[in-house]
Amino acid sequence: MEAIILAAGYSSRANTYKMTLPLGQLSILEHTVSKFEGICSRVIVVAGFQAEIIQAEMAKLSRKNAYSFEIKFVHNEDFNLGMFSSIQRGCNEVTEPTFFITPGDCPLVKKKTIHLLAMQKGNVVIPSFNYKGGHPIKLSSEVKQKILETNPESNLRNVLGSYEKKYMHVEDPGILMDVDTMEDYQKAILYFKG
Repeated sequence: MEAIILAAGYSSRANTYKMTLPLGQLSILEHTVSKFEGICSRVIVVAGFQAEIIQAEMAKLSRKNAYSFEIKFVHNEDFNLGMFSSIQRGCNEVTEPTFFITPGDCPLVKKKTIHLLAMQKGNVVIPSFNYKGGHPIKLSSEVKQKILETNPESNLRNVLGSYEKKYMHVEDPGILMDVDTMEDYQKAILYFKG
């Protein structure tokens, strides 16, 4: 399995570059990356805005040699077209039959949740907490093909609309907690200290 981590956005709502904000000993992005340890053979990090910051962060992780998977950094030059263009850029790199997609600012997902998702069958598997779908989602190579054939101005919701979705209930509020604003970041710190 592989994972695509989306780290190409402007972080405009946070008024700072949120991917490198610290959360305990690690940055937000490193927390997100680390969750795929022991599950994925490769993690593909798609950067766009201020890509050099992400590239430096990834180089730091590779030097640490802390993970059993390969970290592949890719730059989406068309990141200004929106998140779907970054998803397509990541899908271009995927070689395994199943893969995860998650935004880079979802650092609080439990590793156990990703293990449970990995065991589920289906084209589209989505974790849910309190009847709300969250991240990461697990997709098949069939869905990957459809993503790559879709107009870059579309979005993932449109693509997934033609597939049966399998929701997996998890006791993990972290699947819904992304860091879009500084207020979210403060909540994430409190939850992390928990």
